[in-house]
Amino acid sequence: MEVVLADALLSRCGDPCALLRAVCAPLSAERAEALRLLLQRLAAGGTPPGEAEEALRRVAWEVALERCRPLLRGGEAAAAAGGAACGERLRLARAARGALRHCVQLCGAPLAARLARDALSELAAGGGAGAEAAVEALAAAAPRLEEPALVARCVAAALALVREEGEGEAAAALAAGRLLPALGGNAAALRRVWEGLLGGGGGGGGGGGPPRAGRALLALSALADAVLPRGPPGSGPGPDARLCPRFWRLVQEGLTERDGLCRKRARYLLKRALDLSGGQRAELRCPADESSLFWWSAEKDEKLMQFWETYILIMETLEGNQIHVIKPVLPKLNSLYEHAISGEKGCWLFHPSWHMCIYKRMFESENKTLTKEGILHFLELYETKHLPNSLGFSEFVIGPLMDALSESSLYSRTPGQLMGACPPLGMRLQKFLATYIMLLPEEEKGSFLLKFIQKMTSRHWCAVPILFLSMALAYIPACKVLGAEGLHALRDVLQCTMITHQILLRGAAQCYLLQTAMHLTDVEKVSLPEVSSFLLSLRPEESLRRDTMLWMEVRTEAGFMFIRHFLIPIQMYLVATMILLAADVEQMKNKHSGKSNIEWIELETFLNPLLDVLMKLGSNAYIPTLKTDKSLQLLLKLLQTCSLKCSNTQDDEVLVFIWKSLMMPVESILEFVLRRLTTNELSTVGDLDRCDLYLDLIPEIVNLCLQVSWKKVPSIKNFILSLTNASIRNLQERNSEEEPKLKEQIKKVASMASLTAVCEIMHRKPEAHLDSLPSVDALKRFISFFQFNEVLKKPSYIEEKSRYVCAIASVMESSFAHLSKTTQGWGKIVARYVRDQWICLRFILNSFPTLAQEYEETSEMSLSTDERSRKFLQSALEALTILPSDQVLPVFDCMKVLVPQLLDSSESLCIEAFDLAWKIISSLSNTQLIFWSNLKAFVRFIFDTEVLAVAASAKGQAYAKIKEIIFKLIDMSATKTGVFNVVLSHCCRSWIFPTIDERSALANAFLNAGNYCELITEACVFGNVFRRDQSTNRDDHYVRVCAIKFLCFLDGSNILHKTFMEDIFIKLLDKDKLVSRSRTRYYANSLQHRIKNRVWQTLLVLLPKLDQNFLCGTLDKVFQAGFGNNQASVKYFIEWIVILSLHKYPQFLNKLWDCFCYDEEKLKTSICTFLSVLSHFDIILQNTSEKKPALKKALIVVLQWCFNHNFSVRLYALVALKKIWGMCRLLHVEEFEALTPVIESSLQQVENMHGTGNARRNWQRIQDHFFFATFHPLEDYSLEASLRLFSSFTTACISILLLVFIGSNSAETDSQTEWTDVQKKIIPWKNSTPSLDLEMVFQDRAAKLGKSNSRLIVVASLIDKPTNLGGLCRTSEIFGVSALVVGSLHYIQDKQFQHLSVSAEQWLPLVEVKPSQLVDYLQQKKMEGYTIIGVEQTAKSFDLTEYCFPEKSLLLLGNEHEGIPANLIHHLDVCVEIPQQGIIRSLNVHVSGALLIWEYTRQQVIKQKQQQ
Repeated sequence: MEVVLADALLSRCGDPCALLRAVCAPLSAERAEALRLLLQRLAAGGTPPGEAEEALRRVAWEVALERCRPLLRGGEAAAAAGGAACGERLRLARAARGALRHCVQLCGAPLAARLARDALSELAAGGGAGAEAAVEALAAAAPRLEEPALVARCVAAALALVREEGEGEAAAALAAGRLLPALGGNAAALRRVWEGLLGGGGGGGGGGGPPRAGRALLALSALADAVLPRGPPGSGPGPDARLCPRFWRLVQEGLTERDGLCRKRARYLLKRALDLSGGQRAELRCPADESSLFWWSAEKDEKLMQFWETYILIMETLEGNQIHVIKPVLPKLNSLYEHAISGEKGCWLFHPSWHMCIYKRMFESENKTLTKEGILHFLELYETKHLPNSLGFSEFVIGPLMDALSESSLYSRTPGQLMGACPPLGMRLQKFLATYIMLLPEEEKGSFLLKFIQKMTSRHWCAVPILFLSMALAYIPACKVLGAEGLHALRDVLQCTMITHQILLRGAAQCYLLQTAMHLTDVEKVSLPEVSSFLLSLRPEESLRRDTMLWMEVRTEAGFMFIRHFLIPIQMYLVATMILLAADVEQMKNKHSGKSNIEWIELETFLNPLLDVLMKLGSNAYIPTLKTDKSLQLLLKLLQTCSLKCSNTQDDEVLVFIWKSLMMPVESILEFVLRRLTTNELSTVGDLDRCDLYLDLIPEIVNLCLQVSWKKVPSIKNFILSLTNASIRNLQERNSEEEPKLKEQIKKVASMASLTAVCEIMHRKPEAHLDSLPSVDALKRFISFFQFNEVLKKPSYIEEKSRYVCAIASVMESSFAHLSKTTQGWGKIVARYVRDQWICLRFILNSFPTLAQEYEETSEMSLSTDERSRKFLQSALEALTILPSDQVLPVFDCMKVLVPQLLDSSESLCIEAFDLAWKIISSLSNTQLIFWSNLKAFVRFIFDTEVLAVAASAKGQAYAKIKEIIFKLIDMSATKTGVFNVVLSHCCRSWIFPTIDERSALANAFLNAGNYCELITEACVFGNVFRRDQSTNRDDHYVRVCAIKFLCFLDGSNILHKTFMEDIFIKLLDKDKLVSRSRTRYYANSLQHRIKNRVWQTLLVLLPKLDQNFLCGTLDKVFQAGFGNNQASVKYFIEWIVILSLHKYPQFLNKLWDCFCYDEEKLKTSICTFLSVLSHFDIILQNTSEKKPALKKALIVVLQWCFNHNFSVRLYALVALKKIWGMCRLLHVEEFEALTPVIESSLQQVENMHGTGNARRNWQRIQDHFFFATFHPLEDYSLEASLRLFSSFTTACISILLLVFIGSNSAETDSQTEWTDVQKKIIPWKNSTPSLDLEMVFQDRAAKLGKSNSRLIVVASLIDKPTNLGGLCRTSEIFGVSALVVGSLHYIQDKQFQHLSVSAEQWLPLVEVKPSQLVDYLQQKKMEGYTIIGVEQTAKSFDLTEYCFPEKSLLLLGNEHEGIPANLIHHLDVCVEIPQQGIIRSLNVHVSGALLIWEYTRQQVIKQKQQQ
């Protein structure tokens, strides 16, 4: 109609120019639209010839520059619109854009050039708010541009806008949406745009590279009509994208982008190209060689369409990111490979990079389950399909696949696998790598493996992935394809990626990498230093050690040629390893040749030069220092390597020969070491390294002599005697000069270190009887009166300068592997000197309990033992303040001996020691390496048996301080797992199994257990609250198990043990009472619940050890606990304890009858507890001779409660009545013959209840319940059961703990749900009477309110956001849903829930079913006739508009992020999906639920009307 009016107006108007000017002023939105329409008709109908044409062009020029351009800039638009709404301004701008485009059509190239220049100037000036107007002007001008330079500038500007990052997203979208399609209409511009987008280096680049994939796909989507023309391939004026390899690479990159919109654009371009190719039935190949990224053939049109349709289906399904939706589609990947591989030629028909896009998309998914499925499918596919070789395939394995394999969580074991078994991914990886390597051409194997190993060094891998990757490499069949570079890469994996890994995983990975090197390395391509460097990276204590299978494998690969060519060794450990390796090779060769007597000629030849040097050490003082250092280093490493634990040491001929050879120069070595340590030959800081070498060598030589030949022991004793005396003399020398010299200070440090070495040897080698030497008395006396914490004064500046010069010279002279002490500073040297003093004192205190007292020459020496001990302890406190935290361990050990001696006489000093020691331990809590050793030393002296006993006997400040430290350690254990373990294990061991020394110090160490019973009490309930998915891998189990084990060792006949157990029993009852009074909210699995649960577990363990007198006074407290509002698991333990107590002591039955005498208000939360006890009355009366009176009393009590107004109470009473009446009939109790008809008819009526109501179902369920049908309190009682439940609260245990307590004993059902929902993972909701009673109450309430009673149940247990649940609750209540099932009733307390539900939860039945219980719940509802409906998109989903809901429908809603889990999908009867028209793939879960609830309600309303 508008066109007709415009044509009529133009035909009647004689002057179109005047008409245009009239419409332009003033220009409103309506006038602008009229102007656009008039210009459109003028441009479409052609211009009149002559002057009229020129006039029209002038008017169009004027309209374009003076009207449309300002409107687009916003100037006149705002003025014209005035205060109009934004929509009015948009109408005006749209009309101006159209009018400007038609003006260019009328005026042609001149106006186009003018507009382009102005717009380009505006963009060059910074654009800003005018950038949009400039782009609109360029878009209008682009189709009519003719000047090449101007076209190039426009293209460059467009590409610059597309490339712009950050805030340029809007500008890029505008350029792609407006400008690029316009440029696509210009053949010259299109070529330049194409080259600029795909990086071809054309004139359109504008000086920059191609835009990133997302922007490039945005631009190509806008240019789709131009670059994917409808004509034959290559026939159009512009480029054909299908013939450009760069286009297909960009599409593939877009398919794997993380941005969903980018992937959508890539799929759009792919679909567009496929539709075009299929419609044309064209013949094309891109590129023209065999490895085409894309090709099409009319002959194979159907097969090609089938392949690509499957491909796009898979890519679109992956967008769902839900494994249960994607998993059914994965088998289609197999069909893709069947289409993609030519069976005849054995080559790829479709480029393998397309398949890699699918897997890369899966690998980078946020859903780790999908990632794992993708990896497993990829590995299995290549293993089974034997795909043709492809270079891109190898790059994909080294790139995206290895990146995906770096996730540790993918390597989890399946539920049925044993601990230590290889997970499925690890096994699949082994098979894949072995198969892939074998199928590779020989010339490619080496390069692929090298890149694979180098990838393992390119990042810091976690321990688990590096282990299984190393395992996969080790299982590759032997093929010698790696050279020196590959061996270096393996070494880099060892050195760089496994430094911080756990030792067991690290050791296993080292073994696998060594096997990899042996299987894959070509020894002809590597040199000896390269092999040596690799072997040096292996740690003997973790992987490569003699007498292991791995050593045997290395031995078969090695030969003596390594040793013969080893000229200048760098690492002595490596030399020692190579010597042993070569000797083993020689032994293996001799055995294979049949020689019985091995002469060891080769080994002896190699050892002779070393032995020659060692033999001359004692007599030749002119041997170069470098030579002596190298020889001693080699000797030390050889002895250390040989001393590593090996089986059958005496039968090891290699070791025996080496040991006998090294025995010869022992005297010479000892003489040399003695001279170096006791004379002034060590004079520089660098010489301290040599001192360490000599001192490390001494214990190895002692061990060698003791193991090989005792004939050398006298030489050892003479050496120790001389070294001790000389070191004492050096330390006793006093400097006469004020400024000490460096040489003298170094001598003191070396002498103190020598005494430390002597003390350590005497402590570790008591079989040598070195303590009988005369020098030991001198050492004892010297240490007893030594001035501890003596600090060596730093030498003067001149001395310091000369010291550094000498040290540098010494370091250059000796090629030690480790750094010189010069880098440590004088402070660390002094700290070492002070630490050595305390190591010596520790030896004296432990070896000689009474210090030297026979010396009375001076007043200092005449001090008593206590005074000297006090002085030592004061020095120890001083040492703790000056020593670094990593050096205080010997001080702690000394305090362990000193504090017990002084606690009586110097309590304040001991308390100061406690405080200072605790301060140090607290500061070390974040230092993993040294924390645990110091903590153990701290525990040994704080919790020493005698310290605890003395402090407890005085009950003074020390006693309070120790208890304070106990609770501090418990608090620390809450954040640092394992602390409480150390404390408890030490105390339990020392209390129940004291050592000989502790027995002598204290007659009965067990007294400490009673004095510090808080430790055991807290251990019994220790542990935080964890979610169920965190309940594994916890160390707090150990604490509780250790405490229970300690209690199990106690003997009830022992008075001390008996008193302690009674005290613990009372304290645990008090703790339960304290927790019950807490105002903290008490709900299932809360900390309060777990504490109470652990308390009653412990009480159950202690119960058999208690006697009658104690139980007589304590059972009342147990009954009082039964009156509380406890969780079901706690009630279960209380009932169990009551049954066992009454069974053992039936004389306490009157206490049970008293419990039924309270008023109903007190009994309303507990009556079911005591009725449950009566249901096991036959167990209670087993030890009673007079059963009839007890039965009479029980029957009278139970009959009262059979008429209670609460349904649950009546159920429990009827169960107890059934049990008691059966016993009465069995014993023929005559007193109740009159009641026989009444009771039996009542029980018969209950058994034969008619109808399908809740009463009948509940009666049957309570009888089938484990507690009443199967559980036997005596036969099912075992320690194992208690420990199993003790170790894991939510784990399914053995039969006695499979009980979930049922029943409601409150008239107010709302409060009942707070304690019935416990341990439902074992027996969930289905035996819970209160939930069914609750549903019935709500139905009654709804009926009273006049509400319709729907048969729809909405299950929202998988939803975890309170806002969604609150809205869903409100919707469900409005439409009369019969029940809303939620994962936890605690959501209703959330403020966000209440804000959205607006009190709907008060009028809607809410049922709690945990997500883990849904399978059982759904099965039960199926049995009740419900149809299970899932709201999910699957291949067989019904459209919501076409599905007819049954009356009894259960609607299962999925999680906000993951949807419905895969384990629930197959329980659904039907899946319903909501039809969608937009781009977004999913609705909010509340909105989805509301739509289905309304559709169900609508259908039911229609049915009701039809029935009426």
